[in-house]
Amino acid sequence: MNIKSVSLYKGRAYCVETDDGSKYYLHRDIISDFGICSGMEISEKKFAEVMEASYKRRAYERALYLLDYKDYSYVGMLEKLSETYPESISRETADRLAKNGLLNDRRYAENLAERYCKVKKYGIYRAKQELIRKGIPSEIADEVLEEYADDVYENIKDIISRKYSDILLENPDRKNRTKVMNALVRLGYGYDDIRKATDEFVAENCEEDY
Repeated sequence: MNIKSVSLYKGRAYCVETDDGSKYYLHRDIISDFGICSGMEISEKKFAEVMEASYKRRAYERALYLLDYKDYSYVGMLEKLSETYPESISRETADRLAKNGLLNDRRYAENLAERYCKVKKYGIYRAKQELIRKGIPSEIADEVLEEYADDVYENIKDIISRKYSDILLENPDRKNRTKVMNALVRLGYGYDDIRKATDEFVAENCEEDY
């Protein structure tokens, strides 16, 4: 294979044209590292190494770009990169990010757990489902959610007071209680805690007939 020409494309990218008319766009560091220049003879094997190095660089730059906008779990980043790059390069990139501290499943899980439990007021079950969906290993999810276990009952009471007090105060019959309890189950709270908190609210705020 012969390198027909090497010309500046834009920014730090160069256009490399081979003798068969194919064009490849490579970063200037790749050009420099492999000594790519016009008129150069290069074997297919060596050129494959050039392209692999280029893909690795692009994958890492892409990952850094993604991390500028939001955090990722290891699995989440691997899946995202694998949409564009070979699995081996995507995994190597994710490993490099983790080694450099840019991917940290525990840190990511802690941030998500705080958001789910304190802001969205999810129960432990729903929060764990969401963490796993984001690529957090089950054991890490369990560990970071332990911090919020003691808040579960108070969270249920707070949600009932803020969102469902009107329906229960209007008519705390079986139908309305079931509606409220089902909504809380969907948020990831346990049935026993929900029933206890609902009964407590009704006992404290509604007529004794109920």
